[in-house]
Amino acid sequence: MAAPTTLATEPAAPETARRRPSARQWAIQVAVCGAFYGAYEWARSLVDGNAAASALVHAKQVVAAERALHLFVEHGMQRAVLGNHPLVEAADIYYGTIHFVVPVIVLIVLFRSFPERYRVWRDTLGLLCVLALLGFAFYPLTPPRLLPDHWHFVDTAAVIGGMGPFDSGSMKDTGNLFAAMPSLHIGWSSWCAFALYPVLQRRWARIAIVAYPIVTLLVIVVTANHYILDGAGGLLWLGAAWLLARALDARRSAR
Repeated sequence: MAAPTTLATEPAAPETARRRPSARQWAIQVAVCGAFYGAYEWARSLVDGNAAASALVHAKQVVAAERALHLFVEHGMQRAVLGNHPLVEAADIYYGTIHFVVPVIVLIVLFRSFPERYRVWRDTLGLLCVLALLGFAFYPLTPPRLLPDHWHFVDTAAVIGGMGPFDSGSMKDTGNLFAAMPSLHIGWSSWCAFALYPVLQRRWARIAIVAYPIVTLLVIVVTANHYILDGAGGLLWLGAAWLLARALDARRSAR
C-alpha cells in the first residue's frame, strides 16, 4: 500500500491561522458526531433483511472473483497464524477495539490542531458510513468466519478468544452479520491515514499512520472477518465519500 497522498491534496492552513476551538464548539461536535454514530449503528442493525441465502451467494461470487484475480489467500493466511494463540487473541482484541478508538482520536486531533482539515474529513467519515449502509443493504455478504464448515475457516473470536466476555457468541454478532462489503475496518483506518498523513511532522508518526490500514487488513483476514476484496471495497467507498465531501465543502464555500 503506497503512502496515502492521493486523497489529501488540500493545503494546510498557516500555523498562525489556527485557533483553538471553544468549549461550546467541542460540545457541539461531540453531540453531532455522537448522534450520527448512534443513528448509523441503529440503521446498520436494521439492514440485514434476513439475507442469509443471498449473502452466501454473494460470498461465492467474491471468492470466485478473488480466485480469478489470484487473490484468494485468506484461508492460507489464517492457517499460518492459528497455532499462535497469543497472536490470534491480540488480533481479535485489535479488531474489536482499535477500529473504534483510533478514528475518534483522529477526529479530536483534527478538530483541535487542524481545523482547516476537520470539516471535510469529518464529512468524509460520515458519508463513508452512509454509503456503506447501501453496500450492506444491496450486497449482503457472508464473512469467511460464517461460511459452512467445509470452507474450513475459523471464527477466531469464538474459538480462540481475545475479547473476554464478549467472545460468547462473538461480539461482532451484536449487529448485522452480513455487513462485510465494504470493510469499514479498512475504510476507517485508511480514512485516518489520509486525514493525518499530510500534517504529521515526525517520521515515526507517518510510518505508524501508513502502517495502520496495512495491519488492519492483516487482522481482518486472519480473524476471518473479511475478504481481500472487502478491503478494496472499503477504499473505493472512501474515495467516493471524499469526493462527495469535497463537493459539499466547495458548495458551502461558494455560498
